[in-house]
Amino acid sequence: MNLPSRAAILALVLALGARAEEGDFDPVGEFVIRSQTKINGQGKAVQVPIKPLKLSVSTDGVTVRISTASQTDGWSTFTIYRSDGIGRQNVPGGPLEVVPGVQATSDHGGVHKHLRLTRDTLTLTVFPGVSDQTLVTHAVLAPPSPDEQPAADEQPAAGSPDGSPAP
Repeated sequence: MNLPSRAAILALVLALGARAEEGDFDPVGEFVIRSQTKINGQGKAVQVPIKPLKLSVSTDGVTVRISTASQTDGWSTFTIYRSDGIGRQNVPGGPLEVVPGVQATSDHGGVHKHLRLTRDTLTLTVFPGVSDQTLVTHAVLAPPSPDEQPAADEQPAAGSPDGSPAP
């Protein structure tokens, strides 16, 4: 068998394997990047201008995949190492609350990435191996698009949860 034939067979096998894995991942939701902050080695934080970007997030319970909403065939993969909740403060100096969520990491090409994911927020921290700069990206759960929301006639009446008229 010549080299081009072997390459074609290998490409086909890899493509079929990737297709088989895709069905194992369940969607978590779509998140919209709201801000990015670059922190240098001296502790100086600089806001990085960024347009809102929609991300699709899915998981199989062991791995988290993140892709841009427009290109779901290419993703970044993170391995979950904690799933017992995320501690957060809603106001500086306020009480610490624990909310359901996971933490995951990714190490590729000398770059370490840390993912913090809850039902409504996504924080991605990137630590380049040969740089004193750290990039922190914050995203929030995207509101459902108008075509995903139920029509007005499908929603329950304002008076009660089951749609019966209010007394």
